[in-house]
Amino acid sequence: MSQEKLAGLVERVTFFNEENGFCVLKVKSKSRAALITVVGSVASVTPGEWIEADGRWVQDRDHGLQFRADGIRTSPPSTTEGITRYLGSGLIKGIGPVLAERLVKEFGDRVFSVIEEAPRALERVEGIGPTKRERIKGAWEEAKHIHQIMVFLHSNGVSTSRAVRIHRTYGDQAIEVLMEDPYALARDIHGIGFKSADQIAQRLGIPSDSIKRACAGLSHVLLQAMDEGHCALPEELLKQKAAELLEVPDAVVAEGLTEQAAENRIVLEDIEGVKTAFLPHLQAAEREIAGRIRRLVTAPCNYPAVDLAKALDWCREKTGIDLAASQLQALELVINSRAAIVTGGPGVGKTTLVRTILQILTAKKLRCLLCAPTGRAAKRLSEATGHEAKTIHRLLEAQPSGRIGRNERNPLECDLLIVDEVSMVDVPLMSMLLRACPSTAGLLLVGDVDQLPSVGPGMVLRDLIDSGMVPVVRLTEVFRQAAGSHIVRTAHAIRQGAFRTGDRPNHDSDFYFLERQEPENILATVGELVQKRIPAHLGVNPVRDLQVLCPMNRGLLGVRELNTRLQELLN
Repeated sequence: MSQEKLAGLVERVTFFNEENGFCVLKVKSKSRAALITVVGSVASVTPGEWIEADGRWVQDRDHGLQFRADGIRTSPPSTTEGITRYLGSGLIKGIGPVLAERLVKEFGDRVFSVIEEAPRALERVEGIGPTKRERIKGAWEEAKHIHQIMVFLHSNGVSTSRAVRIHRTYGDQAIEVLMEDPYALARDIHGIGFKSADQIAQRLGIPSDSIKRACAGLSHVLLQAMDEGHCALPEELLKQKAAELLEVPDAVVAEGLTEQAAENRIVLEDIEGVKTAFLPHLQAAEREIAGRIRRLVTAPCNYPAVDLAKALDWCREKTGIDLAASQLQALELVINSRAAIVTGGPGVGKTTLVRTILQILTAKKLRCLLCAPTGRAAKRLSEATGHEAKTIHRLLEAQPSGRIGRNERNPLECDLLIVDEVSMVDVPLMSMLLRACPSTAGLLLVGDVDQLPSVGPGMVLRDLIDSGMVPVVRLTEVFRQAAGSHIVRTAHAIRQGAFRTGDRPNHDSDFYFLERQEPENILATVGELVQKRIPAHLGVNPVRDLQVLCPMNRGLLGVRELNTRLQELLN
């Protein structure tokens, strides 16, 4: 769609977000009789300013015809009407519409030249003394400087929304920072990555083999690795990937790595004879976890004495449930350890064990806190145990700003911290959680080590088990209720190396495996299942109640194609 241009006077600023520059403006333009609604982003805007915008006309469902601007450029007003509105808009504290009219009446359209070149003359206007004169001069200089920064950023390919974030981060120093090191953008501003900073650097004439570019590329490779779940990369692999990304000689990358290490932006550590590169915060998080776990497991258990036989009889009377041998072993381990791990697949009684532990320890007046990494997991834990469970972030009193309310200075108030679904917890989150765990409390980690690892960096549960430092109990016995689930039986068969169980599912089964070889046949079968067979079998709404999972976005069996095909069938 071709872009159009629009120019006009800002009559009103309906909305302006200082965080990202998003704005809704009412603009008077010669092209239309009525005021035009302009939506876009700009660093700052004041009624009375002149704008030039590139964009397109859209018919908004709720707000009618709008000009959706991809870029907005502002300039000081040049007409007496615009100047009066600009000065009286509240831009300068103490100047309202009346004083603005007096200024324009005295100086006409020369008022900005007077402010800039002969500010003392402003005192000829009634109501303006030395203090107000300085305030007017300062506000004008700030507005002019912002305009200069925006022109510089736009001329170097920076979008308006990013330019706003750059100005908010660096203020008056924005141009100097970018001229000195444009790659600072990738380090300092969320949402601007290496590739965007690299494009700006190229426009500014930074050589492709500069050491600053190599430094930024190395950090970018480690950030990409973190997004893929890694906490670190072997030094040689890091250098190889950076050289491929930057298309520069190995010597440039090696020099960049030396500089990054000297500035502590990348940390090198020898791990089992392999020099490994970390981003500093991830190495610090791993060390935090290791140190706090070590202190926990070496500390004596400080729970009140428990007569386990009597406690189990009491629990059996209340629940009617007998624990299996592996559950009894786990219970004894938890009662006698400051830190323990309980792992096992679906249906092996992990939740039943947690419920029993809570019954025994709360009867001893111990304060127990329960948490899980997601809201759904926390809700399920609450329902299964009868005790409140929170997400880890909520338990830590995490704020949208990133501030964490609970830490070593303000620890959680508990005698036992129980964390469920630990396989989903990444290294930074576990580090924060352990930092908030009181030094006198116990820790119980529960999860299935064979589940997919966390989306974030690290494999906390697996690594803790493999370390041999934390006492571990593996629950293996599948209980009768769970054993009736074909899903559970199949999961355990896969864990034991079988592709699926040998028994055929019956009419009431919760798991079916349908084998099709050709993509067209698979697509047709998925469509038939979603449109007819599953809704008829389970009595569900295919649009509201069914989800289809697939492992890729593209291709005939990818998310996009499946969405299109299912929309055609169901709408």
